[in-house]
Amino acid sequence: MLLLLSACAAPGTKESPYVPPAGSQWERRLPEELGFDGELLQQAIDYTLEHETTEIPEDPGVYLTERFKGIPHQEIVGPTAPRGGVNGIVLKGGYIVAEWGDTDREDMTFSVTKSYLSTVAGLAWDDGLIEDLDHPIGGYVTDDAFASEHNASIKWHNLLQQTSEWEGTLWGKPDIADRREGIDRELQTPGTFWEYNDVRVNLMAYSLLTLFKRPLPEVLKERVMDPIGASEDWRWHGYETSWTEIEGERMQSVSGGGHWGGGFFIDTRDHARFGLLALREGRWGDNQLVSSQWFEKAIEPTEIKQDYGYMWWLNTGRQLFPAAPESAFFALGAGSTNVIYVDRENDIVTVTRWVDGGEHVNEFIRLVLEALNEE
Repeated sequence: MLLLLSACAAPGTKESPYVPPAGSQWERRLPEELGFDGELLQQAIDYTLEHETTEIPEDPGVYLTERFKGIPHQEIVGPTAPRGGVNGIVLKGGYIVAEWGDTDREDMTFSVTKSYLSTVAGLAWDDGLIEDLDHPIGGYVTDDAFASEHNASIKWHNLLQQTSEWEGTLWGKPDIADRREGIDRELQTPGTFWEYNDVRVNLMAYSLLTLFKRPLPEVLKERVMDPIGASEDWRWHGYETSWTEIEGERMQSVSGGGHWGGGFFIDTRDHARFGLLALREGRWGDNQLVSSQWFEKAIEPTEIKQDYGYMWWLNTGRQLFPAAPESAFFALGAGSTNVIYVDRENDIVTVTRWVDGGEHVNEFIRLVLEALNEE
């Protein structure tokens, strides 16, 4: 089919880069066909298999319960599920050059969900539902979530960068439930302090729900996941407490992570498709699904947190993963046990699941790039 399309293309036209069709017919290439040393690439795969996470047990619900024991408001209110074993995939030019483990298994993905949420925000911005990211959100979300003097100044930009300092309770979880920089600390002016806080991320999801007036999984499925050929099996969960009414219709607001359960349950191949969309700046074949301008904004460093963008992790100064190029960016979950690595410099996407944290993911990346650059 690709040869036929090439033969029929008009003179001077440029073929779109390869993207996989829906289903399992994803084209593979031998590592050597795309510039890899096959033996070295196998060493990278073997390394992941030798370094399965010891932090996340087979039942992630146990991990969540134990990790936050003693901190108030940590009840699990969303679904959890047993996890699988180490698995992963390496794409080069959109083609599969390596795949190992059970990449068709839907597993919890924790904070990788945030990068999907960022993309839904990009759709809202593309559609003009968010006119300006520097607008206060209270001008759009008119209930009491942004009614206080402190919260009224919070902008879309702040929530996306995790600098909002929002104060309040959402779905029974007060913001102090995830004040990782200190439960008793004094809140700062929005935009001046960075804190990774899932209550505020969930507020982003709720705010977008009020704009679309449709469940966010429906929006993502229609606008992104179906067009990129993702499976029908992924799920984006909220909490049993996160039901709300929008224009008379009852809807569940989803969570941006798995801190209290919920978030994305998805397989590795679907993650790889999403990573490929990010690699191509929102373009899939001949269709621009999300604007390239959004992805430019999404990977712009936050002024006060240079390795963080709009819910994507960045490699500014090569601090996060020293083996990767500075221009690379990542969706990360549960202490880097779940990673989508996007490397435009080398035209690579990798997904790793259940590898034992950032140190070992960095070594995997080093080995992959060594395999590519080996002459």
